[in-house]
Amino acid sequence: MAEPTFEEGRYLYCVVESADEGTVDDIEFSEAGIEGDPVSVVEHDDLGAVVQPCDSPFDSDDLGTVREWLLTHQSVVDAAGEAFGTPLPFRFDTILKGDDDAVSAWLADQSDTLASHLDELAGHWEYRVGVAWDDDRVRDELESNDAELADLRERIDDATEGTAFLLEKQYDNRLRDLRQARKDDLTNRLRDDLDPLVSAFETMDSTGDVLGSETNEEVVQVAFLAHEENEDEIGRVLDDVASEPGVEIRFTGPWPPYSFAPELDA
Repeated sequence: MAEPTFEEGRYLYCVVESADEGTVDDIEFSEAGIEGDPVSVVEHDDLGAVVQPCDSPFDSDDLGTVREWLLTHQSVVDAAGEAFGTPLPFRFDTILKGDDDAVSAWLADQSDTLASHLDELAGHWEYRVGVAWDDDRVRDELESNDAELADLRERIDDATEGTAFLLEKQYDNRLRDLRQARKDDLTNRLRDDLDPLVSAFETMDSTGDVLGSETNEEVVQVAFLAHEENEDEIGRVLDDVASEPGVEIRFTGPWPPYSFAPELDA
């Protein structure tokens, strides 16, 4: 498929509300954009769009280059959040054809919708939690507490090679089901304990081994949207979960609401 062509465009990072902090000129915003190009804020009334000039989409077969672009996109949105408050982020490589006047006209056309979304998200940020456990310890606990699993282990130890192979299959299937039930319990506990403190909650794919740990495996990952005033109380809830033997919590944020902001198109 041929890439869209245009003589002048604006790569869009996010939309912010500039009224609370005064004018854009009052705020230092010197974050460099993709490929080091300058980033600016185009204003209309109380709204501002964080943009950079471009004349084509950003497309590459090199994964390292794309990863660098994505990280830059995120860093610019993060900087905008620090400068202006909770932003409405665009997806990577969202481009509006035209110059700053075209961006201003788009802001004017979408002002009611954008202002409503910004009001709803004001003071809210995305947080992410990864829960890891020591897999060997969990397996030992499950075997101690589950009669079927313990029985299979004893039969495997006494069985001939062929029978042991079949029993090990049954053992692995039972262990998988019990591990999944334990993961579901952890996820549900996080959802229930955090429910009074968050506005939205999503489960995500777990990422596997925890960096720097030889035994701990990340088994649950969730993202949630919460007001910044609740951050300390959220930390206390997570401390309770982390106090369980063999459990480790990784808590990151605050981030702009990448997972929870409405989809913006240009």
